[in-house]
Amino acid sequence: MKNIFKIGLLVALLATLFWGCEPQEFDSGDIRESYPPSEEEMTATVTQGEDAYHFNMVSNAEVSGIHLIKWDLGNGSVVKGKEVVAYYPLPGTYDVTLTITTNNGAYTEKVVTQIVQEETDYSIFTSEKFIFLSGGVDDLDGKTWVLDSLAQGHLGVGPAGSNGLAWWSAGPLAKQGVGELYDDKINFQITGFKATLTNNGKSYVKDFIASSPEYSNGYVDDTDWVVDFTPAPGSWFIEERDGKSFLTLSGTTRLFPIFDVDAVNGSYEILKLDENVMELVALGGDGNAWHYQLIPEGYVKPSVSAELLVTDLSASEANTYEVSLDQVNIPAGQAINGVTFNFGDGDPVVADNYTDVVSHTYMRAGTYQITVVVNSSVGEFTLSETVTVTTNHPDYVPFLLDEMVMYNDFSEVSLTSVNGEDCGVSVVANPERIYPNRSANVAMYTKTNSQWGNANMKLPAGYRFDLRSIATFKMMVYGNAGDVVLLKLENTDMGGNAWQTGVELTYTIQNDNTWEVAEYDFTGAPTADLSWDPGLAVLMASDVTTDDRYSHDYYDVVRIMLNPGNGDGTHEFYFDELSGPHVEGIKSAQIR
Repeated sequence: MKNIFKIGLLVALLATLFWGCEPQEFDSGDIRESYPPSEEEMTATVTQGEDAYHFNMVSNAEVSGIHLIKWDLGNGSVVKGKEVVAYYPLPGTYDVTLTITTNNGAYTEKVVTQIVQEETDYSIFTSEKFIFLSGGVDDLDGKTWVLDSLAQGHLGVGPAGSNGLAWWSAGPLAKQGVGELYDDKINFQITGFKATLTNNGKSYVKDFIASSPEYSNGYVDDTDWVVDFTPAPGSWFIEERDGKSFLTLSGTTRLFPIFDVDAVNGSYEILKLDENVMELVALGGDGNAWHYQLIPEGYVKPSVSAELLVTDLSASEANTYEVSLDQVNIPAGQAINGVTFNFGDGDPVVADNYTDVVSHTYMRAGTYQITVVVNSSVGEFTLSETVTVTTNHPDYVPFLLDEMVMYNDFSEVSLTSVNGEDCGVSVVANPERIYPNRSANVAMYTKTNSQWGNANMKLPAGYRFDLRSIATFKMMVYGNAGDVVLLKLENTDMGGNAWQTGVELTYTIQNDNTWEVAEYDFTGAPTADLSWDPGLAVLMASDVTTDDRYSHDYYDVVRIMLNPGNGDGTHEFYFDELSGPHVEGIKSAQIR
């Protein structure tokens, strides 16, 4: 066995010093606050570690005023700290580069030692993680991995230090067709620890790294960037740090597991690694935790499957349906862990067992979607079926208040939520709490380059507006004089054709940045003009408040648009206290 340490014998790399445009001041006045160590001070002490393959390295530079001590160990690993442990399991000569950065950003970089390793740590060739990742010595062509595109959370993001799923967890095929992301793959070989990314000439990357010199012809696709990029083969290694396992990727070009988030030091913490699943999390260049889940190319995961059985019992029990799972298939070693039934008109029901039969009685006529979420050992899947209840239950007593009611004041009353479609809708502090609107919170609408971006409030399944007695909707508005605020009623049962039987009115804001009451009285209002389509002209109504097809049990959504049809630039305003006719069967606040 022979290990040779050559400390301080190499010609130093050119030391590079950086100062910001505006030098910072520090209370101590220590010279180290402004100037990093000199090359002469950049030395390290290296001693043998726990075995022939581990080495303890300590920086000898003073730490006063130092912000960061970073070691490039020459083996593909970059670590931080005054004292570090390096692992060299394979024969080779490894230059160790130390970089010390001060609090004001100035730094010095120098090769401080060279490790010559003549031994081989053969234990890595029998390590489970090495074998799971690369196929080991029995698969010299290596093992190829792809994103587990059908799994929830195959990509995700969360705060630093988390598993990277808290803020966004990609659903199955969430990036289908985006930059050919799901066609990319990465191969790991045990021979030479070679890693090869295959991307067919294009990669999907985060926006903050899209300007890398290695990328070209970039364009935005689904919030991030598709770029031209031809990666060169690089290297990989798995190392243990602080009780955790990390996969490190490095090369002459950028190297990453399918999706580039500019992982710090090319390091990915291994959350899970077995023969058929690899789960990673990396600290991205934006300071957030990014999550990956990959599976071997060609691997088909065992799947739990079932069908939804819905039985109409209305002949014997009014408006009652029985729902259960049918044709259940659970492969050996798998399990169904829970089943949740949602009947579309109230709180969900959690079954005690997947074999349970759940019955439900609807009180109101309407179209409802029954949704069943099945949680299994290999993931979650959803089954659904739509049922139409033609009449109210005999025990149901209709009640219609002959008053306007508050739908949403964004502070205390919320008949149902208001959401944004192709626009932003958020609850914010009232920009001006004076008469006529002293509410603490209001809604803010904003759209950018979107003609028909709309805020919308949809009634729960089975509920509809009744325009026969009261046909007026109101809300407070605050914005730019001359901007037009449209309010439209639609029936979402019509799907993509909802707009064809909608009815709409507009209000023009009168004064800049002043709360005004916008009123929309649909008395005498016709449906959309469909005279251009003879096949649909029969749907037209001259007055939706008197036409029985539209006056009640029809419209279920309110859409609010600012400057509809104008898709240039950004348009925004505030609105509050959305109110209108009482919705039979739903409680809200009465307008007095």
